[in-house]
Amino acid sequence: MKVQIWSDVMCPFCYIGKKNFEKSLANLAFKDEIEIEWKSFQLDPTLSETSGEFTSKQYLMEKKGFSESQYNQMQERLNEMGKAAGIDFSVANPIAANTLKAHKILHLAKQFGKQNEMEELLFKAHFEKGLNVAGTNVLLDLGKQVEIDADSIHKALNDETIAYEVQQDILEARSIGVSGVPFFVLNNKYAVSGAQPAEVFTDAMQQAFSEIQNLNTTNDANSCSIDGCD
Repeated sequence: MKVQIWSDVMCPFCYIGKKNFEKSLANLAFKDEIEIEWKSFQLDPTLSETSGEFTSKQYLMEKKGFSESQYNQMQERLNEMGKAAGIDFSVANPIAANTLKAHKILHLAKQFGKQNEMEELLFKAHFEKGLNVAGTNVLLDLGKQVEIDADSIHKALNDETIAYEVQQDILEARSIGVSGVPFFVLNNKYAVSGAQPAEVFTDAMQQAFSEIQNLNTTNDANSCSIDGCD
């Protein structure tokens, strides 16, 4: 069964959603039969692609109109949700950076079978280490941690094919009505939106997998194919 996850590195609820999804996945008997694909989504593509201009606090207050009180309330909520999910959102003040380069590296990591590991490193770098994920040196270091060489990183950042793949993910999200992330699509049929509790993911995945199993069982009955009938 395939699970596609649209997210953005700059989204704290995407990080929480990832942790809750993985908590659910760890307890599923069929976990080894689930293929995970991370899909690109940009919350704000207008941010600088070369350097961080704002901290997240400055960004939300200056660009999104948050008051100090609203920001503090949101941060308190995030800290509580993060703690429950195993994330410490209080250790760094993240940099609000353009995530296009990060998404390019995620697509590169997929080629190496390291996409999930890279997604985790990017979230941790942004939210727990306060690093600028638009910075090439940061991405080179993260690539090194999952054994992706520097030359491949540099090439990916300038690869038009990978840039196209990122944009296709974003267009696909729009076409299926995704307006916010995280957004999970199970077996191209079921959708789970937001940083849901692990139990919600468990119920949805069990239902989707059960339908696949029932379909496979049905397919074992008398049927015809291009090779004949049996």
